Amino acid sequence: MTPRHARVPLVCFGLAGVVDLVSLAVGHDIGDAGHTVAKPLLMPLLALYAHLCGGPRLLVGALLLGWGGDVLLLLDAEPAFLAGMASFAAGHVCYLLLFARLGANTASRARGGRLAAAAYALALVSTVTLLWPGLPAGLRVPVAGYSLLLTAMAYGATRLGTIAAAGGALFLLSDTLIATGVADWPQPPRPDLWIMLTYIAAQYLLVTGVLGAPGARPGPPATYRGDRTVTT
Repeated sequence: MTPRHARVPLVCFGLAGVVDLVSLAVGHDIGDAGHTVAKPLLMPLLALYAHLCGGPRLLVGALLLGWGGDVLLLLDAEPAFLAGMASFAAGHVCYLLLFARLGANTASRARGGRLAAAAYALALVSTVTLLWPGLPAGLRVPVAGYSLLLTAMAYGATRLGTIAAAGGALFLLSDTLIATGVADWPQPPRPDLWIMLTYIAAQYLLVTGVLGAPGARPGPPATYRGDRTVTT
């Protein structure tokens, strides 16, 4: 259950997300300005929500590293793109450590675990192979390394159940859309809209999945159970 004091940043996160998506749908100068203002607000608000809910530090760290990536990707330059990718990669490491820790507290893996691993491995190999020729030479190795880490994070999210697994899958989809744009693949109308829609949903679902996992939040303080009678 969401604590009352955590609802304000969650509502603000939702409003910032709506503003960002509407801005991207509108486009032009006004839309660009709305996106520039709203996008950097998203992850700090979600991180504050996670913190107020008693979420693990690794979760808050992953979200703040995502905020660093968001801000850097607003800059239209290859060094900023690489730095943003590095920030997101560090966030994925936080998620992987978190999934490994919380996954030990969950029930046994679903039977589809091996199938999911095979599907993600196939997606990784296929995506990198197809994107490689279209990527700038200086981005090929970094993108391949990042893709490996991203795919590992998406698979690791399956350890925490359906909600977190959906978040990991959407994160993979969002970043794949970015990579296809870098590789000059044909894009859908308003590609930034679909990138942000899947990204916002991914981070929210990951947070929800983590907060709902056993052992993610501190338990209530222990109550005194001793004998309260007095003998004479």
